[in-house]
Amino acid sequence: MALRFEVLGRFNRARAANLTLPHFLCQTPLFMPVGTQGTIKGLTTNQLEEIGCQIILGNTYHLALRPTSELIDELGGLHKFMNWPRALLTDSGGFQMVSLLHLADITEKGVTFQSPVDGKPMLLTPEESIQIQNRIGADIIMALDDVVKTTITGPRIEEAMYRTLRWIDRCIAAHKRPNEQNLFGIVQGGLDPVLRDICVRGLVDRNLPGYAIGGLAGGEDKDSFWRVVAQCTAALPEDKPRYVMGVGYPLDIVVCSALGADMYDCVYPTRTARFGTALVTEGVLKLKHNVMADDTRPIDPTCACMVCKNYTRAYIHCLVTKDAMGSQLLSYHNLFYMMKLSRDLHSSIIEGRFPQFVCDFLRKMFPKGDVPEWVCNAMEVAGIDISSCCAPFISSQE
Repeated sequence: MALRFEVLGRFNRARAANLTLPHFLCQTPLFMPVGTQGTIKGLTTNQLEEIGCQIILGNTYHLALRPTSELIDELGGLHKFMNWPRALLTDSGGFQMVSLLHLADITEKGVTFQSPVDGKPMLLTPEESIQIQNRIGADIIMALDDVVKTTITGPRIEEAMYRTLRWIDRCIAAHKRPNEQNLFGIVQGGLDPVLRDICVRGLVDRNLPGYAIGGLAGGEDKDSFWRVVAQCTAALPEDKPRYVMGVGYPLDIVVCSALGADMYDCVYPTRTARFGTALVTEGVLKLKHNVMADDTRPIDPTCACMVCKNYTRAYIHCLVTKDAMGSQLLSYHNLFYMMKLSRDLHSSIIEGRFPQFVCDFLRKMFPKGDVPEWVCNAMEVAGIDISSCCAPFISSQE
């Protein structure tokens, strides 16, 4: 095992911890930007360090296609290749089963993809996924799992869960760098609590360095989403990191952290930036709207990032969707927002003011008190009383 996880503070289920990885000492809860092919679009690694990014996520499937894991290994690993001194996490390629399903055929042996580069078939087995990730050299590597959208029902969910458990043993056997890279297992089972429980217990029996909750953020309703997170975090070990995959909405991160999760990743902050949308304490700000054309305020007057200190909404409105600089500036701001959110979660838990932080966050996002019912339900399970800051209006919106 090549990590140390030390819980520094708690509030009920929420926890703040130091996660020591081979390349960096991280503080949780934390958000990981997605750098599919070893880059966060439009930002340099120096800028990512500047805003406090701790871990970047790379995509095994895409890196294996181009520039190839062999070349990355030959050039000293992904850290050196992309000039990133801090931590890296690579996914297994399993998510592409869902996102590129028209290109994929799933069997017990593995996943056969049609390469989007040259159209040739490419077999990704659990063993091959781990071998590729061993060559890439990330601090955290993910087991290949059988991923099914949560909106699918029936026997396919059960089949995928049991296959995920069979594949984890093949991943463990194939992993040749356990003292340098941490293999995380992924809890599957759709929205079925029985299947989720079987998968959690099966993975915990393998005594892995960390665990992810997979198969969510794929279109399921929010009430189902938080209940799966709550169930899994309650059953996973206290002394290991818990990673909710594909979660990037700030509200979801606050809720999942209250329920005991530690790590998150998503393309959302950078993808939404490319469409001209900024993350702000009230929710989102759409810079494409014409009302921004002569607005001389910064994106967020309370934000200390380089973009908010130097540029107006009017200037960015002029750039968005027309000039690469617009998406670069908004990506910088949005990731700064996400890193600050991570730091605020960590410090509020350690300093014993997490409930107040949650109330303040919700009050700004829902100034009329119309907090979604699913959030209220999740906070009740998390042991956080939000009635004082969010009453009297409670809505059932999702």
